Amino acid sequence: MLERKVRVRFAPSPTGALHIGGVRTALYNYLFARQHGGDFILRIEDTDSQRFVAGAEDYIINSLKWCGINIDEGVSVGGPHAPYRQSERKEIYLKYAQELVAKGWAYYAFDTSEELTAIRSEYEAEGKTFAYNYEIRTKLKTSLSLPANEVEELLKSCNHWVVRFKMPENHEIKMNDIVRGNVVVNSSTLDDKVLYKAADLLPTYHLANIVDDHLMEISHVIRGEEWLPSLPLHYMLYEALGWSDSQPIFAHLPLLLKPDGKGKLSKRDGDKLGFPVFPLFWTAPDGETARGYKEDGYLPEAFINMLSLLGWNPGNDQEIMTIEQMTELFSIEKCGKSGSRFDPEKAKWFNAQYIKAADNTQLAELFLPICSANGVEVSLDLAAKVIGLVKDRASLITDFWGLASYFFTAPTSYDDKAVAKFWKNDNPNAIKVIRDIVNNCDTIVAADCEALVHGYIKESGLGMGGVMNSFRLAIVGESKGPSMFDIIEILGKKETLSRLDMALKTL
Repeated sequence: MLERKVRVRFAPSPTGALHIGGVRTALYNYLFARQHGGDFILRIEDTDSQRFVAGAEDYIINSLKWCGINIDEGVSVGGPHAPYRQSERKEIYLKYAQELVAKGWAYYAFDTSEELTAIRSEYEAEGKTFAYNYEIRTKLKTSLSLPANEVEELLKSCNHWVVRFKMPENHEIKMNDIVRGNVVVNSSTLDDKVLYKAADLLPTYHLANIVDDHLMEISHVIRGEEWLPSLPLHYMLYEALGWSDSQPIFAHLPLLLKPDGKGKLSKRDGDKLGFPVFPLFWTAPDGETARGYKEDGYLPEAFINMLSLLGWNPGNDQEIMTIEQMTELFSIEKCGKSGSRFDPEKAKWFNAQYIKAADNTQLAELFLPICSANGVEVSLDLAAKVIGLVKDRASLITDFWGLASYFFTAPTSYDDKAVAKFWKNDNPNAIKVIRDIVNNCDTIVAADCEALVHGYIKESGLGMGGVMNSFRLAIVGESKGPSMFDIIEILGKKETLSRLDMALKTL
């Protein structure tokens, strides 16, 4: 095969929210294209009009954008092979379907759905499995069994005819897949798939997929394992259309598996175990909603880093990688054949690492809407300072409010267990002394205040833990948070004194 420019496509169907398995497929295509200086194309395969879901296409585009997967060509950006929605290309496909019939590689079938149901029932009654193949196609209502004049009349008079591929008998179909290696299938085990339907003047996935990949000069098809059973037919279609020399190289990626048990990861698994399976929050036309990684508090860089390693091994122990590093290291040959089990806790671990390394101001921009939702308006500068103190304890952006709300709202109650454990003996009196120390400071500087308070506790012979936890209880309302002196430096003298007074009065 001649060397040619790498051109890959991500071709989802707009039937609902984009599953993270689809995002991973898009990511692998994107990394492969970037590594080879190629093009990443977005094509929408909407030939199944009955399964079309309003809003799904925009959701797909927005999801890729959030993930940082930039589209070079296709839906939403245009390009030299437009249009990129298959429903807008339907006049293209009939020509190729007719060409296959003319070459003897396909035929017209005129069976109604009722007739096919009746035939299947007859087979089942005899304990057999019905297959529309070489054994039966000349016995049914097809252009292979009917006179030419009757075929012409039926093509004009009925609108339920279809074009079926004429799968040859006892032919060894030899295929190669980057992930799976060499695969051989005997054609006699395959049925005659429908390629085109007169009822809606649209092709099925098989014909549209092959025609579009050829016309769009796709060099590599990197897609999910669920399409592996279609590969023999696709090979045969390339041969039938005379395109074998330019057909793309195939790679079928392993499935994403549920965290426990067997089977493919689904929304049901996420609902049951409490994690999202879609990149963004999704609202279906019927009002049903589904959680998204963005809204659950994940950073896009962490999300795609986590996804990249579900099925691909870079060949080293490195786990945290920028998209540039992924691009440099990525290899389809290093993708596994077996499914990859999704671990929601590992996903949180990745996010925690990215939160720790992220710029405080960047995180603060994500935190501000959470503050507003809780009725608090905060400056970006203050939010960034607070985030800098608590982010090491966060796994999700949505953790920030629980970790930092006391910076913005004084406690209205106190943790009972902490009160019973620490607010006793000489500790309340020590808090009065600490109040005086704070009051005598012109402004609170963490290091200076820490030296004064620790000096007092040591000189008085009191227990450092008991006094400091009482101090924390008065300021925070419970036993949590970063250094007390960092906290009160941000709160300032007035707010710190107010909280100490309230605790002394209340407790």
